[in-house]
Amino acid sequence: MIAHFNEMPAGEAVRKLHSCFASMPWAEQVASGRPYRDLESLIAACEVAWSGLDLSDWIAAFAAHPRIGESGGHSPESSEREQKGVRRASPETMAALAESNRLYEARFGHVFLISASGRTADEILAALQGRLRNDPAIEVAIAAGEHRKITRLRLERMLSE
Repeated sequence: MIAHFNEMPAGEAVRKLHSCFASMPWAEQVASGRPYRDLESLIAACEVAWSGLDLSDWIAAFAAHPRIGESGGHSPESSEREQKGVRRASPETMAALAESNRLYEARFGHVFLISASGRTADEILAALQGRLRNDPAIEVAIAAGEHRKITRLRLERMLSE
């Protein structure tokens, strides 16, 4: 609930936001904008804060995520929940994801990001393989867009707890 988020101590709000998007400058900026009227006004503040991040901030935030098909990352419980469709994949698909992740990271220098919630491993694999053809500048923008989707889902979950 947004009212609870607005009322929590600043340090707790920053920690909660940081668990959704692994950038302290972003989390601090968004937390400092409280109180928010509703989720949409919070998302608007997130967009403003994201617009101030440079490439190194985005790459650092990307690095907080596990590879698709792997566990861990900055928010392991969230990643596990978001990737549950991947866990049911065949061994062949998992091997293809691992190899495609390796190729992606070698080409772009960061982990492949996609909002995995509700997607199957085969859908994610197809997207990953398709994005391997992108120009690096275009790909980082696509990854950032996917990261925004992931963060929005995490914010919605955080506010409903």
